[in-house]
Amino acid sequence: MKPYIYALCANLSFALGSMFFTHYARKFSSLWMNTYKALIALICFFIAVLATTGFHEISVLNIAVFFISGFVALGIGDIFLIQAFSIMGPGRTMVLFGFHPLVVGIVSYFAFGQTVPSEKFYGIIFFILCLFTFSYESFKKSGHWELKGLLFALSGMSIDAIGVTITRFAFDMNASITGFEGNFYRCIGALFAYGLIRIYSPIEFRSRFKSLNIKSRSFVTLGAIFGTFLSLAFYLEAIKTANLASISAIAITSVIFSSLFEAFWDKKWPSLYLYVSFIFFGIGMYFIL
Repeated sequence: MKPYIYALCANLSFALGSMFFTHYARKFSSLWMNTYKALIALICFFIAVLATTGFHEISVLNIAVFFISGFVALGIGDIFLIQAFSIMGPGRTMVLFGFHPLVVGIVSYFAFGQTVPSEKFYGIIFFILCLFTFSYESFKKSGHWELKGLLFALSGMSIDAIGVTITRFAFDMNASITGFEGNFYRCIGALFAYGLIRIYSPIEFRSRFKSLNIKSRSFVTLGAIFGTFLSLAFYLEAIKTANLASISAIAITSVIFSSLFEAFWDKKWPSLYLYVSFIFFGIGMYFIL
């Protein structure tokens, strides 16, 4: 049961961070926001490793797999995802993660031979119903999807699913590696990806950070801590041992948490659709746990 609790904590942290990601990606750029959150996460993971177990012995190949995972998922994948946030908003973007369990399930089946037990499959169905119930309200308001945002979100979701599988493979190579260590190497891979992108698409990283006042600097840093450091710390602990498709199914509930945070932020009562979504969410959790 612990891996699924970790996954829920990861979703809660990411949903909170996504609000800050959206704001500052719109203010500056997706590349700037991703670079900053990866840098803060790298520092936090380094401190966390030193404060807990210390760095374990690890092969160069194992580091390379973690590095590739970070390069792919946290680097390339998050560029698309945060860009989708800035266009569509986090709630509507996360609706598309209803297809994340399907992608992860297919990839993990061929990579690890994992199958989805029938009761967990029912849980995935209810999670997807939860998302479609919630998304119905958005469709009533807008009547259409942003094509550009849709493509960014689908690309980010697909790349993230591949990255999750690579990360699981990296943990299977060395069971002694902690989630803090794995994420430390992954953040290095992400920052390397952003460095390559900045060669062709330069950003004024320092000057834009200096333009923020103390309050804004605190908010963007808090968003990075919750949405990247804590979220990844919980999520990697979850995927180390659990069924990947089931963990991915829980991950799509970020849309519910995002909606709750937005309701509190805007000081509006949650809609009827959100209450119905919670019912589906509860049934889905029953089957998963």
